[in-house]
Parts: sequence; structure tokens; C-alpha cells
Amino acid sequence: MPTVSSHVATTLAAHLDHVFGVMGNGNAYFLDALARGTSAEYTAVRHEAGAVVAADAHYRASGRIAAATTTYGAGFTNTLTALAEAVQAHIPLVLVVGDEPTSGPRPWDVDQIALASAVGARTYTVGRADAAATTVIAIEHALAYRVPTVLAIPYDVAALEAGPVPAAPDPALPRPQQPVGPFAAAAVTDLARALAGARHPFLLAGRGAWLAGAGDALGALADATGAVTASTALGRGVFPDGRYDLGVSGGFGAEGAMKLVREADVAVVFGASLNPFTMRFGELFAPGTRVVQVDVAPAATHPHVGGYIRGDAAVVASALVAELDALGAAPSGWRESIDIAALTARERGDGTAADGRLDPRTVAARIGELLPDDRVVVSDGGHFIGWANMYWPVASPDRMIMIGTAYQSIGLGFPSVAGAAMARPESTVVLTTGDGGGLMALADLETAVRVAGGRGLAVVWNDGAYAAEINLYGLKGLAEGPMLIPEVDFAGLAAAVGAQGVVVRSIVDLDRLAAWTATPADERPFLLLDCRVSPRVIAPYQQEIIRVNS
Repeated sequence: MPTVSSHVATTLAAHLDHVFGVMGNGNAYFLDALARGTSAEYTAVRHEAGAVVAADAHYRASGRIAAATTTYGAGFTNTLTALAEAVQAHIPLVLVVGDEPTSGPRPWDVDQIALASAVGARTYTVGRADAAATTVIAIEHALAYRVPTVLAIPYDVAALEAGPVPAAPDPALPRPQQPVGPFAAAAVTDLARALAGARHPFLLAGRGAWLAGAGDALGALADATGAVTASTALGRGVFPDGRYDLGVSGGFGAEGAMKLVREADVAVVFGASLNPFTMRFGELFAPGTRVVQVDVAPAATHPHVGGYIRGDAAVVASALVAELDALGAAPSGWRESIDIAALTARERGDGTAADGRLDPRTVAARIGELLPDDRVVVSDGGHFIGWANMYWPVASPDRMIMIGTAYQSIGLGFPSVAGAAMARPESTVVLTTGDGGGLMALADLETAVRVAGGRGLAVVWNDGAYAAEINLYGLKGLAEGPMLIPEVDFAGLAAAVGAQGVVVRSIVDLDRLAAWTATPADERPFLLLDCRVSPRVIAPYQQEIIRVNS
């Protein structure tokens, strides 16, 4: 007879195809039911945070929801940082966990509902009579609100017989949000007129525009206005025509490109929250620029926004194109007058820094030249996040995954490889991580190597320090001892779990990457590049942080 755990597993597997987790007392029956009674694929990770991270990365890389699973108590509390990141980043996933029995907490139980709520995740608890329906509700909530949800199975309920698994309705998802009412319609018309009269129109798009499927509509709008375009770090590649695109906006942007943005007279922002990094801490736009934001948030998200249209990015962009056509507007001609290539050129660095270690700019530029074209880049958090965003182009927003930046966390890199690899089995997954975050996530180095195999590449920016702290608080004169990390042999650690590790002390050592890229994926091992770089070369975005904190 099917159990409560069978009801959960069967219903969950009807709506997703992958589960990442760590087995324990609280989820043993669920995992047994998943393995025996469903076609969903299960991937084991080695730390509970990694289960949530992998499910998070799976969604970011594919747009398909995945699940994570852990036991109760310590298993659940180990997920909290990753769960908070998914909440902050608006990533739908379902975390299936064991929980205290219905008879009350045991000495090792904690209030998991309160803990999940504290980081912004809602919990749904299954019972004997409603397990299938509750599972659908949890999935629907995750997808509708773009947040993780927790699905709890009380310890004394997991193995109870529950009868045949009932048919459950599919999750009901909201339709794309339309600009509603005469005020919204007037705002669209007014913006179209402003764009029609703009001499220097500028369009900025973020991940929200990608999720809305707005790429083609934004491309048509850029063509209709003659606008120069740019994206946030998580929106890279959303505009279909890269000839007039400035790349990443904010601290990851090229200096010449960011100076050009300040020449814009009308700027329209689609699906971007305008966080401090995108806005260069308030310096992105000139005071005279008219800034209009289009988003589904209740209100504008930055004080520099002078007009706000609440609506789906694709819907609003298409409406603007129609209005411009009705007005008989002609493109401004601005973008054709600009040498985009010159403005977006990057400094390649000096090869070797003053301290004798490699200049990370030189390393990043060379790696960018050698990476496989079909790639997904996954990034841990840390000072080094600037290098991949500056030097490694990606084809679309779902190919640049930055897990940890929303919550300002490090140590979530290695398990993200597993999620991306299962989501995009045809692509090479490239991890960029630091020595600090790499050591935090070390348990799932084995997971990354096992799951990605020859489709996996890790670049470790090994600078012997928490470089973000060195380049902020060290510069203020604070004691540097707590900011330093003894030099760790990541190449050796990688070899211990079946990868090939290469210590990179000179640019010539990156020839190994060239050979690896030229080898078919099924004939090569996972490759880890242990790059011994200088902590004293400061990324431009970090220089902005230093400026505002000095």
C-alpha cells in the first residue's frame, strides 16, 4: 500500500525530473519511494547546503524547477544559507525535509517552520490525507511567487499507509502581468513619445526580462529607437543583437562603456532591480537622464527612477514598439555613430603583479580565449566575481549563474556545478571560485567531479586571502591576519577525488586548458585550474565599494 512518502514522491515527480539531496532518518522513506516508484533522477551531494544550491543552479540553468531533500534538525539547519540565497534571488525550488513527529518535538528537534520563515521561505506540512494535494500546493507556491518552499514530512507520518495516490491538479500559474488602467496606458504612451524624441536612448535589461521571454521584443524596441543596450550581470545576452551592446552595466562594465551610459537622455530599465552594483552606487546615470523602470515589483526600486510602469517586460516592450510605429518614429541613429568595440575593450593586465603572483586580469583574459563556446559559467561569491563577468562572454542569461551574490554569501560554488551539469548535459560547466569559498564548499568538490566529469572545469582564484576583505578593511589598516589563508593545493585536492588538477603559476601553464578544450568531453577528466594570483590587483567593482566605504 502506498505511504505518505509515496504520495509526496509520486506527485513531486509528476512536475519535476530531478532531486538533489543528502539521505538521513527524516527523508529515508521519501528517497526510497522516489527511487522505487518514480522516474525522477536523484543526485547525492555531500553537504545539505549543496542540495539546495544544486536545485537552485538547476533552475537558473534550465528554467525547470528541481527539488532538494535533507533530514530534519541538523540536516535542515545546514540548508539555511543556501535557502536564504534562493529566497533573495527569487529562485523556485522545493526543499523536502523530515520534521518533528506530530506528537511533539524531540530533544534534537528545532522549530523548522520558524527558521524557514525567518529567511523568507514558507513551509507546507503534509498529512496522511492530503500529502499529494499539499505537494502540488508547495510546487505552485514556488513557481507562482518565484521563491523556494519547504515541504515537511513529520517523522511519524512518513511511513503511514495512505491508499492509492490521487490525481492532483497541475499547478496554476499567473499570466504575464499587463499594464492595467488608464494611468498605465498613458505611461506607456508617454514613454513611447519620449523615446521617439530621444537623441541618445538607452535600454538596460536584467534577469527579469529574460524570465519574461522579452529578448525579441527588446531587440525590436532597440531597433525602433536606435538605442544602445546593456544588461545586468544576470541579464547578459538578453538582447539578440550584440553589435550595439555595451555588455554588463555597473562595476563589471568597461569604463568607456559606462561613461557613454551617462550620455543617455532617456533610459528604460526592464526587469532589473537596479542594485548598488548595477547602479555603480548611484553613478550610472547622469542627473539629467530620464530613467523609467519596467518591472512586476509593486513600485520602483531605486530613487533615481523618475517613471515606473508595472508590467511584464515582454508585454510592455511590445506595446512600446507598437506605439512608436503608430507615431511614425524613426531610430535616433546614435548607436551607429559609436565605436562599441573600443568602448568595451578590457585591460588585459600586466601578466605578473608586483608581488610576483599572476595578474588575475591576464589569467581571466587568457582563459576566456580558451573556454569551450558551449558553456555555462557558475560563480561562487568573492572578490574574483569581477573576472568572469568582465572577461568570459556568455550566450544568454541562463549561462551565467551567480549563486551567493544575492545574499552576499561565499562557499556555494562546487555544488552549483552539479545542478548546472544535470540541467545542461550538452554544455561544459565552468566554475569560478576563490580559495576562501572553495574551502567552505570542499565537501562537494567530490560531487562536482562525479556529476560533471569531463564536462566540468573549475577555476580557483587562489590568492591566499579573503581578497574582498583585504582590499577593503586591510586598506583601512585593520589587522590582516584574519584575512589571510595559507596557500592550499587545490590541484592536489582535485586529484584526490578523481579530477586533474593543474597549478597555474605562469600563463604558459594554461596551455593545459587549451589541450583539454580540444579533447572530447567523454575522453577527458574534470579539470581544476589552481591559479596562483595576486590579491593586490583590485577589480573595478571592488574599487567602487572601497570608494563608497572610505
